[in-house]
Amino acid sequence: MLTAYGWSRELQHDFEPFAAQGLIPGRVIVQHRGLYRLATDAGELEAKLSGRFHHEAGEGEHPAVGDWVAAQLEPGAASAQIQGLVPRRTAFLRKAAGTGNDMQVAAANVDVALLTVSLNSDLNLRRLERYLAATYESGAAPVVVLTKADGCADVAGAVAEVARIAGGAPVIAVSAVSGLGLAALAEHLEPRRTAVLLGSSGVGKSTLVNALAGAELMATGGIRLDDERGRHTTTHRELILLPSGALILDTPGMRELGLVDAEAGVAAAFEGVEAEVAILAQDCRFKDCAHGREPGCAVQAALADGRLDPARWESWRKLQRELGHARTKEDPLARKQEQREWIAKMKSARAHMRDKRKIE
Repeated sequence: MLTAYGWSRELQHDFEPFAAQGLIPGRVIVQHRGLYRLATDAGELEAKLSGRFHHEAGEGEHPAVGDWVAAQLEPGAASAQIQGLVPRRTAFLRKAAGTGNDMQVAAANVDVALLTVSLNSDLNLRRLERYLAATYESGAAPVVVLTKADGCADVAGAVAEVARIAGGAPVIAVSAVSGLGLAALAEHLEPRRTAVLLGSSGVGKSTLVNALAGAELMATGGIRLDDERGRHTTTHRELILLPSGALILDTPGMRELGLVDAEAGVAAAFEGVEAEVAILAQDCRFKDCAHGREPGCAVQAALADGRLDPARWESWRKLQRELGHARTKEDPLARKQEQREWIAKMKSARAHMRDKRKIE
């Protein structure tokens, strides 16, 4: 069973310290509150965290679906206690809802992230940019999946619109009803490799799992007719072994996605914008131009005449500000540095205005 769920020589090497303690490896395939289900060579086992591990684990170090863990069989081998966590290869992180900057691991050891967006009026490119940034930061490869293509009048146009902001990630339109695009999507799902479905409620993630599995494995639901937004049907995370041998992880819908330490991910998702701004900035009047209201700003000129996409620019800046705010909130030294930079910019602006008045 471990081999089917992705066990490898590298994992065997990482597990050696746990094996020396008499523990067995298992992969978390279901997480629901404080309960876990593990796939092990002894079969599927229900598991809980040991008291010691629960209290000693730091933020983000409790097991998530997709994690490999070290477990101790309990008498009768019908259940187990999780004693440790095997180092992760990748991790999809988000800010836990309603907890400030606390981090939540939404999925672990994922190879491919299927970023699902419904082809209805709730298609939101700015939200998709967040998912792309978080995916690049996680270390997984993104694939954008446009669901419910059977209800879209211009599928080709929608694919082209999304492709413009996808940064080279594959964009596939699918329909679980007609089967459109399912073969193309299956090419990204390989045996023993793990994919995670990420997206808002109602985009059809569970329906897609059922279509790929050829069976009704997951409960499904419709969307609200008044605003075309979905109802929650998946209430927990579950790793599913498909008939093809690929692994797919279904997750509850996430309308809000707070990024965590995702500077590199944002840079990757907006690589084209960053490169274009770097070229334009060479023509700004001031070397330290913040590309705001400074006179002679080449970036603002490009935004005004359409050479630079205002929506992409503002989305990039918004995510940068969000990450910067989180960083300075946690780091007093960074906060002081930001204050010094702000004071320096204000002094520079006042000096410029004084010089301008003298000329006038």
